[in-house]
Amino acid sequence: MKPVIALVGRPNVGKSTLFNRLTRSRDALVADLPGLTRDRHYGEGRVGERPFLVIDTGGFEPVAKEGIMHEMAKQTKQAVAEADVVIFIVDGRQGLTPHDKTITDFLRKTGRSVMLVVNKAEGMKYTTVTADFYELGMGDPYVISAAHGDGVTDLVEESLNIAFAQRPPEEEIPESKDRSVRLAIVGRPNVGKSTLVNTLLGEERVIAFDLPGTTRDSIEIPFEREGKLYTLIDTAGIRRRGKVFEAIEKFSVVKTLQSISEANVVLLLLDAQQDISEQDAHIAGFILESGRALVVGVNKWDGLTSDRRDEIKIDLERKLGFLSFAKTHFVSALKSSGIGPMMKSVDNAYAAAMSNLSTPKLTRALIEAVEHQQPRRKGSIRPKLRYAHQGGMNPPIVVIHGNALDSIDANYKRFLEKHFRETFSLVGTPLRIELRSGKNPFSRSEK
Repeated sequence: MKPVIALVGRPNVGKSTLFNRLTRSRDALVADLPGLTRDRHYGEGRVGERPFLVIDTGGFEPVAKEGIMHEMAKQTKQAVAEADVVIFIVDGRQGLTPHDKTITDFLRKTGRSVMLVVNKAEGMKYTTVTADFYELGMGDPYVISAAHGDGVTDLVEESLNIAFAQRPPEEEIPESKDRSVRLAIVGRPNVGKSTLVNTLLGEERVIAFDLPGTTRDSIEIPFEREGKLYTLIDTAGIRRRGKVFEAIEKFSVVKTLQSISEANVVLLLLDAQQDISEQDAHIAGFILESGRALVVGVNKWDGLTSDRRDEIKIDLERKLGFLSFAKTHFVSALKSSGIGPMMKSVDNAYAAAMSNLSTPKLTRALIEAVEHQQPRRKGSIRPKLRYAHQGGMNPPIVVIHGNALDSIDANYKRFLEKHFRETFSLVGTPLRIELRSGKNPFSRSEK
């Protein structure tokens, strides 16, 4: 499992700036105004070969009892509960505040590993900027500048060391020859994920009832269907007799992101009785970024009018058009309708993601693409695409070699992707194109 880092602090201390630097994105809004971030934001970061998940939170007021600050505090408390390490950010230019002390009191009670981080410290001496914060009793503060990147890499490396150190040692597992398809079922609360799992298994293995937020932990369930082996990765708790479920938010975005990362194929389940939300699009975007094969299931399709069905199809194309490589199925998990064709698409998506593409066939397809449409010139230079080979699978990576390939624009890369996808019937999987200018390592004449 990827370690999870939560960024916590009062408003306007630089949490979103640090989030954007860690994820190399602009996903979190950043401006010099307090309270911009209200919900949790999730992203993926990497230091060297070490990936991690990071959660950005809104300005934290643990004692807020009502209003938007109370809602933001609930979001932050959920993020802390999901995290392996909490990075508690304070403002080095404003110094220690009573608000910082309140947050410290809350974090101390959680039992989480907490790193105290003094931000906005550019141009300031360590002893000067940290002096006030020793009063919090959280050890030596880390000093950074999220805006300039000073000290950020060392901070993240240390937080990952802490996260891994507190995990129990993993048992050695004998190498398995299990070739089952690892299928993650993801989606918003109450779209019918657990009902679908129960339908596939033919038993009530996971909790399924009409109340959003019953999901908690990711579980793996091996099963067989029509002679094929699968391992379901479902973010739902196993039913336990006498178990009482509190009326609190249990939908864990972290578990969903981790399930996606561990899967071969992801089944994104949507609710036909609700509009496609921003959260649906965010989950879909993460699936695409992760390179996972994908099938889209639109659940609760039964009983809808033809007009409503048309509206949903238009909405799908408008909001999730970037998933056009994936098959979409309209199903009813409760009534088991449409499940067979959907699982057939899961098989096809897995086969496409694991395709073994030979160099001669890829090169032939590349030549055909160039003959059909050459890349644009850049000045007096026209890029020359010479040959292609496979650079990886799940997702398939096509590496193209030639000269002046840095001049090829995004539109031509999309054209090449479409051509390779159609030539090799790569339905249901992302396809990545890598361009490399230089010598041909397969040529006998070149050493």
